[in-house]
Amino acid sequence: MFPGGRKRPRESEKDCLRREIKEELPKLKLGRITLWKEVKTRNKRSGRKMNDAIFIAKSAKGRLAIGDKKEIDRAAWQKPRGIRLTPTSRYIRDRLFPRKRRRS
Repeated sequence: MFPGGRKRPRESEKDCLRREIKEELPKLKLGRITLWKEVKTRNKRSGRKMNDAIFIAKSAKGRLAIGDKKEIDRAAWQKPRGIRLTPTSRYIRDRLFPRKRRRS
């Protein structure tokens, strides 16, 4: 699952991202972040509205030490394929890391 959270009043999307990362993974330091895409859709199965701002960090340094063990039970770097993802996380993975087509 990608880190997530809710924006506070008068907080920018970037400030929200930095605050959430600091709360959940306090030893991780992000470099310059830029908005990659905003996703506004409805989950086909549940009908739940999804409204997500997806950012790309130029760099990430530090350890994946967990800040709040009630929110996160573990953190690990993973390759983009072979892990179970939510629909939003799958969308992000498939856009950032499209499957390579095999030549015939």
